[in-house]
Amino acid sequence: MTTAVAAPFRFFSLHVVRTRRLGPSMVRVTFSGEDLQYFFSDGRDQSLSLFLPHPGQSEPQVPIELGDGWWQGWRELPDDVRAVMRSYTLRALRRNPDEIDIDFVLHGIAASDSRCATGGAATPAGPASRWASHAAPGDRVLLLGPAIADNRAIRFRPPQDTDLVVIWGDETAVPAVSAVLESLPAGTRARVWLEVHDAGDIQDLASEADAELTWLVRENGLDAIRAAQLPPAERPYVWIAGESGCVKELRRHFVGERGIDRRRVTFVGYWRQGLTEEQLREQE
Repeated sequence: MTTAVAAPFRFFSLHVVRTRRLGPSMVRVTFSGEDLQYFFSDGRDQSLSLFLPHPGQSEPQVPIELGDGWWQGWRELPDDVRAVMRSYTLRALRRNPDEIDIDFVLHGIAASDSRCATGGAATPAGPASRWASHAAPGDRVLLLGPAIADNRAIRFRPPQDTDLVVIWGDETAVPAVSAVLESLPAGTRARVWLEVHDAGDIQDLASEADAELTWLVRENGLDAIRAAQLPPAERPYVWIAGESGCVKELRRHFVGERGIDRRRVTFVGYWRQGLTEEQLREQE
């Protein structure tokens, strides 16, 4: 497959090497391919666009031969032909052999699992969750990712004078937070909260930083953080990612209630309660 370049990002033709279940609600898929020799990333919360085939297709349908016009060409394909596109975070990049890991949350659980929302009926699994739950070696995908290590799709950028890192994420942010914690140098003070649906999804995360990590299982993250006493700091940096409604509430808390400079708060909505990624993109 010929790849199209949209520097500092480009398409990568990949295939599944193996999968590993991380818990009841998460699976890790490892990808490889010759194109990965051109994939570069500083890691942390590196954002990626993954294109998946529909059932019965051998590979995702994306007209990358159109070059910069691929987006419009992709949008014009029939719904049952056009590749499913979803945003994910790079979990790990390895060399010799070239491989990347992407962790998938297996949705298809009650909508009320969002701790910042109330009520909600059962939500069927989406196409990406269905694909990931059945992924097998050899399955082909297309990825739009970085060809330059330091790129604009990395959002975790604490100022050099940061004396405390504060992080909150739901299950969709666990891969990013895991990579962030691994990147923090020794001596860095960090206070971290991660929300998951099931206790079986709790992972052992490595970090050389002086990090205190709290896992929240079916708990309201805003309540937990409001009740928490942060270590004293003059120049904290806050990174928040997950469901958009929760992220906005937490940003208001840190800026409005704790008085943290809004310029030192990074917030990223990975998904929105009740909306598919296609619907979210239509609102952009």
